[in-house]
Amino acid sequence: MATKRIQVVVDERERAAFRRQAQAEDRSLSAWLREAGRERLRESQRRTRFENRESLDAFFEQCDQIEGPSREPDWSEHLQVIDESRRQGLKAVSRLDSDESGDGR
Repeated sequence: MATKRIQVVVDERERAAFRRQAQAEDRSLSAWLREAGRERLRESQRRTRFENRESLDAFFEQCDQIEGPSREPDWSEHLQVIDESRRQGLKAVSRLDSDESGDGR
């Protein structure tokens, strides 16, 4: 495969940050930029595209199969957690992680 040279315009701070990261990964700047571009391509190809009603229905069926809490909290419970979080900081949020049983304890 023939290779082509491209010019990429970036500001000096970006260039320095890219170069530092490439060096940290023991790669050339060119190799690092190529891999970053390839990763963006892979990421865009992984996104779910809904082309019709059937693909949307299939997506929601897959979501229904994902294990989660036994019940969805009421909106009032969400608001209570938000208010607690505002008053106490991150400690209140960790309560949600430990209360996946849905029994409110």
